[in-house]
Amino acid sequence: MKAHPTNDVIIESFISPEQQLPIVLTARESTLDLNEFAKDNKAYINALKCRYGAVLFRGFNINSAQQFADVIESTSDTALAYTERSSPRDTVSGHIYTSTSQPKESEIFLHTEQSFNLTFPLNIYFNCHVESSEGGCTPLADTRKIFNRIPAHTRQKFIDKNYLYQRNFMKHMYLSWQECFQTQAQSDVERYCKDNHIDFEWGDDDITLTTRQVRPVVSQHPHTNELCWFNHCTFFNVATLPSEIQAFLRSSYSDKELPNHTFYGDGTPIEPEVIVALIDAYNAEKVTFRWQQGDVLMVDNMLVAHGREPYQGDRLVLTGMSEPCELVHVSTSRFITK
Repeated sequence: MKAHPTNDVIIESFISPEQQLPIVLTARESTLDLNEFAKDNKAYINALKCRYGAVLFRGFNINSAQQFADVIESTSDTALAYTERSSPRDTVSGHIYTSTSQPKESEIFLHTEQSFNLTFPLNIYFNCHVESSEGGCTPLADTRKIFNRIPAHTRQKFIDKNYLYQRNFMKHMYLSWQECFQTQAQSDVERYCKDNHIDFEWGDDDITLTTRQVRPVVSQHPHTNELCWFNHCTFFNVATLPSEIQAFLRSSYSDKELPNHTFYGDGTPIEPEVIVALIDAYNAEKVTFRWQQGDVLMVDNMLVAHGREPYQGDRLVLTGMSEPCELVHVSTSRFITK
């Protein structure tokens, strides 16, 4: 790797010679201030992020929510709040959250944060405060490589049709619409949906609200111009869930009634073999690393998908997001028709 003027204070390395995601920047001295280093080397850090997809800062001892928030501010621009929520998270401070409040035995499939939103974060950050005794890795996968793994005819069909994400908010399952949209007022939800090209339908039985949104599967990175498989089509498809949960949901609900499910953009079902191929593409590119207390991971949200592996013991990883990006500006297909 080419030497850089910062190499007298940090060490550039990889998890292994075969794994170049993420690139690791390790402080030579524990007294090195990551915020000062980042402010002085912002262009260098962002160039590494765009090349490798993610940067792991190690040995800087970032152990508080405020320190973590300062790192986000030092390495990027505008911090983002967590809106149109799809996973339970607890607010720690300001725009800093727990990475997820899902049970420790649950695996969270690889995904790109909020790629179903019209405005999404270009960067997502993670900060390890407590490393689990077993498991608990944050797996990563390069979406450029995922794109190339998917058969060309499958890619083209999705590019032509886009995909439809349908969500049914239920009284006693998953997040409520109040939690998702962070409001108690139906009028706020309706305004948000109209502003974000989301069709909605209120219900009065077990399903209190149904939302449907058509979104693209492929986008072009605004800085690298590379094509990325950037969507939640696989993540929200019921086929990614554990087999026992799939069986329960399939026996209880039709496809149109499932809490979360995806279709082609015209509403037709996605063939099971296509979903299997998509899952296989993500898993083929999945890489992991072991967290260490004080680590900060900066991920380009378009270039790299992330997830969470099950774990044992205690684990605390915080997250934050930055740099709002508009989906209509990066999508390679037209998906808003009204």
